[in-house]
Amino acid sequence: MSTNTSGTLFLIPSALASGSEQAVTTPQVVEVLRRVRCFFVENERSARRFISALKIGVDIGALELYEWHKRSDFQSLDAPLKKLLSGTDFGIISEAGLPAVADPGAQIVAWAHRHGVAVRPLTGASSIFLTLMASGLNGQSFCFHGYLPIEKEARSRKIREIEQAARQGNAQIFMETPYRNNALLDAILKQVEENLQLCIGVNLTAADEWVFTQSVKKWKQSPPDLHKKPAIFILGKPPA
Repeated sequence: MSTNTSGTLFLIPSALASGSEQAVTTPQVVEVLRRVRCFFVENERSARRFISALKIGVDIGALELYEWHKRSDFQSLDAPLKKLLSGTDFGIISEAGLPAVADPGAQIVAWAHRHGVAVRPLTGASSIFLTLMASGLNGQSFCFHGYLPIEKEARSRKIREIEQAARQGNAQIFMETPYRNNALLDAILKQVEENLQLCIGVNLTAADEWVFTQSVKKWKQSPPDLHKKPAIFILGKPPA
């Protein structure tokens, strides 16, 4: 339950791909962006670029943007958080896609709940669910693992864990920083049993997007170059 005096925290989806802003942003998001002036953002530059690309008449220079990333602490945001508690509405904008999903904005959302601030999620594009929708894998039972470990041994253990769950028919969704995609794909193709299905979704909502599902064995025959391309991976079996 929210307090009577605090503002509302709006979770504002941003575009997944440059050039898709107007196509994927809903009227609900546009309405909120036209009236909210204070934002917690993962990256100030990309947030300004996103709002500017919508061409909705917002004075970009008048916005108050407060960066929040995985190394931030609440002490650095003391003033804007007090402003939120005092009745000013705020938004959270991730660098791409849904805020607070595989995103440090989740910490601010948790803070808002602890302090009785109303939280309103808004509708927008999610590369995770767009890929799952298009995968042909189990949309009834799935698990999102977020970013896999960077260190090779830890990543290998995690892939084995994911493979075991995928064998049970549960879709296993995960991702990597784009410049490490090829290393992750190489590890998957070396470790995972060949008859499991692997879906890869790349550049979702962009003009050159693609989503394709086939066996690990077939991916081995012609692995794609995913370097610096935003991608989602799903390992599993087709639904029974």
